[in-house]
Amino acid sequence: MLQQLISWDYIAWYQVHVIWQHPVLDYLLPFMRNQWTWAPLYLFLLVFMPKNFGRKGWLWCLGFLVTFAIADYVSASLIKPYFLRLRPCNDPKIMHLVRYLVDCGSGKSFPSTHATNHFALAFFAIITLYKRYKIVGPLALLWAILVAYSQVYVGVHFPLDVICGAILGGTVGIITGKLYNKRYKMLRPKPANPNSPG
Repeated sequence: MLQQLISWDYIAWYQVHVIWQHPVLDYLLPFMRNQWTWAPLYLFLLVFMPKNFGRKGWLWCLGFLVTFAIADYVSASLIKPYFLRLRPCNDPKIMHLVRYLVDCGSGKSFPSTHATNHFALAFFAIITLYKRYKIVGPLALLWAILVAYSQVYVGVHFPLDVICGAILGGTVGIITGKLYNKRYKMLRPKPANPNSPG
């Protein structure tokens, strides 16, 4: 069963990385997976949350950072050293097929820490903000999925790496988001005015 799953993983990686290639994606997706590409988003949140929610907004920013730290530590320091899976670009069986769109790096492949971190942050934002800002849900998921897909497209991860990273990160984000909501209520919708029409 495990061997069959790994075989499907190789096939799916080949489909995404080799068959579905396009010059526009070759240009865009390496930027999409780069952490510095999203620096303006993080800066926006750092300004927006305290400005609109004061002290509790600062605590939201702290929760966002703590979520990242937990996801990153569990993925990179606890799980990766146990599995020690080679990245596609370092795997002798397929490295001759790799289109080197980014530096391969010497790190291990399972799970994808990029996927873990971004899904953790996405779900933390969804759990804490969605009831007030509905647009956060689809945008946060699209952001995390785009980063995860980019990791496979550029050849540094297998699909199973990012799928498991997404599950792990989503779990972390849901837990930290629920803990935050349990303690701080300011991100929930304001009660409707009973005197308003309709």
